[in-house]
Amino acid sequence: MATTDLSAYKPLNITNADEMIIGIVFSEWNDFITHNLRDGAIETLRKEGLKENNIHVFPVPGAFELSYASMQLAKTKQYDAVIAIGCVIRGETAHFDYVCSGVTQGITDINIQTDTPAIFCLLTDDTKEQSLARSGGALGNKGIEAAVTALQMAEFRKNLKK
Repeated sequence: MATTDLSAYKPLNITNADEMIIGIVFSEWNDFITHNLRDGAIETLRKEGLKENNIHVFPVPGAFELSYASMQLAKTKQYDAVIAIGCVIRGETAHFDYVCSGVTQGITDINIQTDTPAIFCLLTDDTKEQSLARSGGALGNKGIEAAVTALQMAEFRKNLKK
């Protein structure tokens, strides 16, 4: 919701979280935002019991590259979930629409074509201020929410295999 900080959550208490391996792909474009999102995700995964060496972090140049890198991680089958982190801020051209649409479809494709949950953490804001509010500001940190979602989906996947 646009006016609520959704980053506060109750501990998940996921069994064997320390055995999970999570991949994080983050865009270096708009790094003043994406680094906050990445750090929020990492901190949350650690709080939930993931071992430091089971959180694998991969930078990519921009948001459009998130789909490729995330798909490559998913195809290895070694990750319990992959989080794609990026930030696209609307400009004066249609570039915003094409990038946002492409990344959205790319992450969707990973979820359809692989057995690895891919988590969408792409801020698509109109202004820098909106992105700041969602990357550790008044509206929380969407990186935290992405980490929680990754753990929940990894647990969902694990339970399906039982």
